[in-house]
Amino acid sequence: MPSASESREREAGRRARRRWTVPTITIVCILLVWQAVVAFGIVPNFLLPSPTQVIAALVADAALLLGHAATTLIEAFWGLVIGVAVGFAVAVLMDRFETVRLALDPLVTVSQTIPTVAIAPLLVLWFGYGLAPKIVLVVISTFFPVTVSLVSGFESVDPDLLDLMRTMNASRWQIFWQVKLPSALGEFFSGLRISATYAIVGAVIAEWLGGFSGLGVYMTRVRKSFSYDRMFAVILIISALSLLLMKAVDALQRLCMPWIRAERK
Repeated sequence: MPSASESREREAGRRARRRWTVPTITIVCILLVWQAVVAFGIVPNFLLPSPTQVIAALVADAALLLGHAATTLIEAFWGLVIGVAVGFAVAVLMDRFETVRLALDPLVTVSQTIPTVAIAPLLVLWFGYGLAPKIVLVVISTFFPVTVSLVSGFESVDPDLLDLMRTMNASRWQIFWQVKLPSALGEFFSGLRISATYAIVGAVIAEWLGGFSGLGVYMTRVRKSFSYDRMFAVILIISALSLLLMKAVDALQRLCMPWIRAERK
């Protein structure tokens, strides 16, 4: 008869396998249904390319797509880095000064009610067709989730811990680094994960309205030629890049919060 530890290990192994098998089977079923819908003419092929056509377009334009993807990834990366820095600074100021919070809270909220598609032409007009307008748009798209999640994380700190630090004559700086920031890291990485997905989409939207390279530029060109198989290939790459950034955030979270792994074990 297996021991309790062996049973737990087997159960953990089954859960790990399910985490991979269930999504894989779901994706395979969706692709099969998609292929069947096109093959049997339920949807005309000129409107919806089949998965095999999308893969063929992806392979045929692989070198060109890699070049455009590199440009988009650079824009998204630097926009995300600057957006996180701005969001972090704004959140710290809003947590530290009540007046700053009252002043910035409505502005931060209003900044997300303006459609990025409406801002993008102005940024292209002001900054030209280079990297600058794309990075600025990514910054606008990504700083909000980080700011909101960090402010929420700072508010959720256990007040008893704060009182304990104050009774020990800890400075504001010590309270921030030793209590507030570690307590808010979970919320911060949740916001960062959302910002990572916004970064790629924001860069592509900015590229739609002008540029020399990037997945958005490529998408505009193939759309004008009605090459929908290449359009779907670009969508596939955009999704892959977003997932790649999210996995990078997960890896960074495991590095910055090693106690989570210890608690799970």
